[in-house]
Amino acid sequence: MNIQAILSEKISQAMISAGAPADCEAQVRQSAKAQFGDYQANGIMAVAKKMGQAPRQLAEQVLNRLDLKGIASKTEIAGPGFINIFLDPQWLAARAEQALASDSLNISPVAPQTIVVDYSAPNVAKEMHVGHLRSTIIGDASVRTLEFLGHKVIRANHIGDWGTQFGMLIAFLEKKQQEQQTEIALSDLEAFYREAKQLYDQDEAFAARARSYVVKLQSGDQYCAQMWKKLVDITMAQNQYNYDRLNVSLTRDDVMGESLYNSMLPGIVADLEQKGLAVESEGAVVVYLDEYRNKEGEPMGVIIRKKDGGYLYTTTDIACAKYRYETLKADRVLYYIDSRQHQHLMQAWTIVRKAGYVPDSVPLEHHMFGMMLGKDGRPFKTRAGGTIKLADLLDEAHERALKLVSDKNPEMSAQELQQLAEVIGIGAVKYADLSKSRTTDYIFDWDNMLAFEGNTAPYLLYAYTRVLSVFRKAGISEQTTEGSIILSQPREAALATRLLQFEETILQVAREGTPHVMCAYLYELAVLFSGFYEHCPILAAEDDATRHSRLKLASLTARTLKCGLDTLGINTVERM
Repeated sequence: MNIQAILSEKISQAMISAGAPADCEAQVRQSAKAQFGDYQANGIMAVAKKMGQAPRQLAEQVLNRLDLKGIASKTEIAGPGFINIFLDPQWLAARAEQALASDSLNISPVAPQTIVVDYSAPNVAKEMHVGHLRSTIIGDASVRTLEFLGHKVIRANHIGDWGTQFGMLIAFLEKKQQEQQTEIALSDLEAFYREAKQLYDQDEAFAARARSYVVKLQSGDQYCAQMWKKLVDITMAQNQYNYDRLNVSLTRDDVMGESLYNSMLPGIVADLEQKGLAVESEGAVVVYLDEYRNKEGEPMGVIIRKKDGGYLYTTTDIACAKYRYETLKADRVLYYIDSRQHQHLMQAWTIVRKAGYVPDSVPLEHHMFGMMLGKDGRPFKTRAGGTIKLADLLDEAHERALKLVSDKNPEMSAQELQQLAEVIGIGAVKYADLSKSRTTDYIFDWDNMLAFEGNTAPYLLYAYTRVLSVFRKAGISEQTTEGSIILSQPREAALATRLLQFEETILQVAREGTPHVMCAYLYELAVLFSGFYEHCPILAAEDDATRHSRLKLASLTARTLKCGLDTLGINTVERM
């Protein structure tokens, strides 16, 4: 159990013993400043108000009943009724030993759930661009975090692989293959899509064939299905190259495109009509939602089948949620989709709940994110105003990082420099995004993200190698087990406390889908270690017991930094 949970349980018991209601909350938080202790209990004021009692008086009664023997060295009442808790260094040292001896840093086991995470979602026959970056890497950080805690995570890459444009694409792929008389490999999907659209707009015979292929594809024609599959395969092979470079854990097996739900759509529309939720309106089938009103104050109509019999994204998203609950047996579903889609998703899920397709006990969570902006505050584009391909962005990250590491490591081999540049360059791009609150837009800035100072990937990667260098100098493994941890200095205790707060951090990230919280934690940990390293000599410690203790703290720091970066999908290096 993490420190926050231990303290919450103990203080809640003391509050109940002092006459507080059984559902009272201790509201234990990490203290913002050292003078307020390591943790603060802030729940006294709210509970005292309900009880009609002076907060400070209740706080005194709680302290009289609070048993933190062996856990806290001191407790005190501050202000109107806050309780400050100063942790006992010996208790911290014992828990740090437990974390070091455990393969999972002594993280408490969770009740495992089946969690579906919807992320990335590029379109078939189009190359991934910078607009796909946030969904892909934030979603993957969430997946890695949840898996680390022991949940069964199902990755769902909801690719855009269905719709009327596929008649055009199939017809154009057929034309290309006839011209080349060979199997085609699309090195430039954007050019392929652009040429297909141009031909569709200019050649009526081609357009007619394309429209007929849509009908054939949707009715299960084998030839059209084969050509469609070829387009999907070519696209996903190209996307996989980006995923691998980004150290993103998605594979072809995780593809669950729009096409997967196609056969469900007629039945869903019929069922919604039968349940009285959907009605016909001017030839279309519509669900009117009282929860959403138009400018005239009337219930908003959500179309689920058009006049021509075609279905919409809303219909697919209703089917999608139903499938994830009924077929995948999800206990929780997370969607990493940008904030502009929020109302669309909320409307689809309102229909899902009304229809009884997913019970209220299974959360459907939109973990929305803002946009990536250039330094001018506008959506990040090329100088010519075009969309930046993701592959080009990663190439530039590598090139910039290569120049940086080449200047700093003139003696390193060319192969080592290339590997280092890839880890630092890709890590810098990912970390710059992950370290910002996902709900806000953020400015993409090469200079900031590749800096060796501040909350950046290069700083953290260097901090990790700096810890490892201690063990190289000592000529021992960082898995050292000799001696015991002794926290006699304030900097030692502060470092140990922060190390033990890893569990609280990772649980918050898992709960809220906020990787920036992990980034902030790792940065603060690296800064604390730097201060510890400078003021508490490790290899030149005054005696063997202190040396072994500090080596163990360094070992736990290295493991925690690496583990935290792993949950973000950022590779580490041993030398920089």
